Amino acid sequence: MSEVVPSGKAGLPAANVATASGAVAAQTEPDMKGWLLKWTNYLKGYQKRWFVLSKGVLSYYRNQAEMTHTCRGTISLHGALIHTVDSCTFVISNGGTQTFHIKAANEVERQSWVTALELAKAKAIRAMESDEEEEDTAANTIPSEELNLVVRELTFRLENLKTCYDLITKHGATLQRALSELESGDDLANKTKIVSERATLFRISSNAMINACSDYLQTAQTQGHKWSKMLQHERDQKLHLEEMVEQLARQHSHLEQAAHRHRPNATASASDDEDNEFYDAQEEGGSVASQEDSSFILKIPVAHHRRNSNDATGSSSEGEEGNSETQQVSFVMTEWNVKVLLFRALVTDNLDNMDMTDRISVNSSQALTPTLSNNNQSTKVARRRRTRVPDKPNYPLNLWSIIKNCIGKDLSKIPMPVNFNEPLSMLQRLTEDFEYSEILDKAAQCKDTCEQLAYVTAFTISSYSTTSNRTGKPFNPLLGETYECDRTDDLGWRCINEQVSHHPPMAAQYCEGRGWRCWQEFTMTSKFRGKYIQIVPLGYAHVEFPATGNKFTWRKVTTTVHNIIVGKLWVDNHGDMEIYGEKSAKGVKCHLKYLPYSYFTRDTQRRVKGVVMDNSNQVKWVINGTWDSKIEIAPVTSTSGSAENPVYKTGNYKTAWSRRLPPTDCDKYYNFTILACQLNEPEPNVAPTDSRLRPDQRLMEDGKWNESNGEKLRLEEKQRARRREREAEAEKAAAEGRPYPPYEPVWFSKQQDEGTDSLVHVFKGTYWDAKTKQDWSKCPDIF
Repeated sequence: MSEVVPSGKAGLPAANVATASGAVAAQTEPDMKGWLLKWTNYLKGYQKRWFVLSKGVLSYYRNQAEMTHTCRGTISLHGALIHTVDSCTFVISNGGTQTFHIKAANEVERQSWVTALELAKAKAIRAMESDEEEEDTAANTIPSEELNLVVRELTFRLENLKTCYDLITKHGATLQRALSELESGDDLANKTKIVSERATLFRISSNAMINACSDYLQTAQTQGHKWSKMLQHERDQKLHLEEMVEQLARQHSHLEQAAHRHRPNATASASDDEDNEFYDAQEEGGSVASQEDSSFILKIPVAHHRRNSNDATGSSSEGEEGNSETQQVSFVMTEWNVKVLLFRALVTDNLDNMDMTDRISVNSSQALTPTLSNNNQSTKVARRRRTRVPDKPNYPLNLWSIIKNCIGKDLSKIPMPVNFNEPLSMLQRLTEDFEYSEILDKAAQCKDTCEQLAYVTAFTISSYSTTSNRTGKPFNPLLGETYECDRTDDLGWRCINEQVSHHPPMAAQYCEGRGWRCWQEFTMTSKFRGKYIQIVPLGYAHVEFPATGNKFTWRKVTTTVHNIIVGKLWVDNHGDMEIYGEKSAKGVKCHLKYLPYSYFTRDTQRRVKGVVMDNSNQVKWVINGTWDSKIEIAPVTSTSGSAENPVYKTGNYKTAWSRRLPPTDCDKYYNFTILACQLNEPEPNVAPTDSRLRPDQRLMEDGKWNESNGEKLRLEEKQRARRREREAEAEKAAAEGRPYPPYEPVWFSKQQDEGTDSLVHVFKGTYWDAKTKQDWSKCPDIF
């Protein structure tokens, strides 16, 4: 049984409020508390736990006695996702790192908890935004107890002023009447006495008013002088701290430069320039494998699959610990492979480092069977598209002056001006993942599942190729914003993206091409740490090949932007990625490692290496290369060594992906590739919510940044107003005891993920029909 305690504007249904005899004040009592069943992985079942919802945080304990000393887990609601699974079960997640699967005793109790959680989430969002507004306008924080005492004292003195004012008004009116009667009357002596008394009372009230004003003014001046001194002290401390942080950043940069000049594999031509802090991977001279040592070691985690029927997004469980075993594998190239690679290094085409067989099979449209129902490439004339955007204006801006107060905040919640943006939305930036879609075309032709996964792996790596020199921040999409990209006529694929959630920000994407279809939910967490910004993706991406029934799933790795304060901005991608097979490919997986940048390593920078294993954990393919240049794959031909430390010999390496270099003058227009330049090109007949029609983004592309900043503020305020309306309607519905439906996307719907209890956004398949009919009646007004 759950106990609901109304607090503030919660407006919970009266039927859900249990009798709370002897309950403390509402401000100290939680919004809701009670027993619920929670799924625990280590016991593989639901266990009874005590849950407490208070101040925008959901916490749980083994029992009520633990509330004073041991909390088993918490989820902050301001960015949480709340899903209803069935009549008694619901799921709450913070976006991917922590998930609670909860079951109530009945449908009424489940609805009570979901309603309370939704309202608590709305209040937490409002409180967070009001706190951020106060931080932007206030340079000092006064201790709350002292502030309350001063406010109470000033309020008391103001009440005295009001009382004195009322007395003066009253006695003044009486004196006025007495003077009027004095002018017309006989008993002059008696009336003169009355006038004198009234005048005395008026004088006493006036003196009291003057004294009260003096006391109020003295109190205000005293406290104002005290607060002014505190404010000046805090400002001095803040300036001193800023100088220290900036000096520390410069010292760090010089230390990095010194370390780079003395690194073991540094060349004699290393530059001493302050801006040259990051050195690109070598792009000339043949294959990646020929530039590396003839062998490399990769530690492969030996663990069960991290995704099970009740843990689709990394569900939290008390007492659960994963396996940490690793298997060290060495890969050795045969002498013949070395000779072949050296020969290819001399004859490789500079424009395309793929062998002739790969080039023919990847680029030949006759060998590919389109899956699009309305594809008519034989009669359609390819549209002529632009190849660049207007040059970026040179508007100087002090980066440090803006972001120095944003340390520790979520990047998506920082109100940045467009000076830090690029004229693309995040929905358009996600579409760039398919710039090298020909890799998936090649994978669709593979008969061997492990080889197909090797090409899929190369495709996942290719999505990072532009991050090495793209440091602009994409526009945060508005809730309900969409973006379509139909390149069926020339590239053989089309996709549709929609912003399906605002807190937390989440985009859903669906793309279909020649023999494959790909979809993903993209959400992330991002923090500014002073010298760098770290972006951690939380959503999953999937690709499926209908011809074979193979499906593969992965999550992107961490991206870090360095040298935020001083020096030249540079980007690094690092971490482990696991691509695992499902359906017909179940059991097949690829373990991939993005090596972080280091001044002291002998490895090529930006290197990626990995292995593809079959369903019996036998290594079948080797992945090797760099995420900004190219990726090569090779089959494993033989195995030697011990079971604990096996050594695999590989066959011929072949290029699975090679980057197409952008135009030489792309630094003038945000380092865009040709595809990136075409993403925001105006196009007729798109949905009214399409990113191409977003006014602030269009103004920025045209170089009108001041007007763009104004439009950006207008759109953000319009979005906040719509959210406040929905929250007010939800509170009203809760007060009346009726359910209020949450926001629903237009082109995607929430459905239960296959094999899990989590809900994912699935494409409805209605967008392209709506475009054909030009029926946009379901689209919201967001611009």
